[in-house]
Amino acid sequence: MLLAVALGAVLVAGCGGRATTHHKPGTSHQEATGGNGTLLAADDGTGHRLREVPAAGAPAVRIESTPDTEGGWNIHLVVERFTFTPESTGGAALPGRGHARLLVDGHPAARAYGPWAYLPPGARTVTARLYADDHTAWAVAGRPVEATLRLAAAAPPATPSTAPPSRAPGRTLTITVTGDSVQPPPSRVELKKGEQLTLRVTSDRADTLHVHGYDRELPLAAGRPATLTLTVDRTGLFEVETHESGLVLTQLVVR
Repeated sequence: MLLAVALGAVLVAGCGGRATTHHKPGTSHQEATGGNGTLLAADDGTGHRLREVPAAGAPAVRIESTPDTEGGWNIHLVVERFTFTPESTGGAALPGRGHARLLVDGHPAARAYGPWAYLPPGARTVTARLYADDHTAWAVAGRPVEATLRLAAAAPPATPSTAPPSRAPGRTLTITVTGDSVQPPPSRVELKKGEQLTLRVTSDRADTLHVHGYDRELPLAAGRPATLTLTVDRTGLFEVETHESGLVLTQLVVR
């Protein structure tokens, strides 16, 4: 599929298109010559013969690319010792004149008759090769004058995560009640909202543990450890106490 090329010049349909006045009657594109370089028997791999010129003063090209806001790539061909001449395409090969051809991922894609072109999304590499007006490929040391650029892969669109939200790591408080003594001594324990808290309480007498604000209770049998686990999903200050003895075991500060 031909790619759209933003060039501000007339596209030529190929070697079978309308000849210009630069053609000699009865000659093909490749037979036309302006006495520039040496026409080689080898071609560029796409059927266009190479036109050899000395390295000194030979045309050159490099590629710059920027992502397009609607997808794809804007391609800028930066040339040296070369002029785009869409008005004389099909004519004789003259020094430093002609057009470019773009290959996308190694496959011929479009002609460029100016320095700017557009590539749609999905392209991985682009090669720009310089040609004379007679459609022969400018070459140095038997190789086409060209440049290749690897295009950065576009980042895939972000997708909503289906994983459950992570829960803050849990904490365990171990408390022992002996008579009116609480160990460790009552203090404030700071927790993050959503954190899981486990209270492990051993009392020397039967009682009931109560977590204010969460309305959670836990029966305490004399001398037997009891465990209550909850997720602190409310912020504020909450007391943990025993009903019968009325002892404050600890205070929970949830932020």
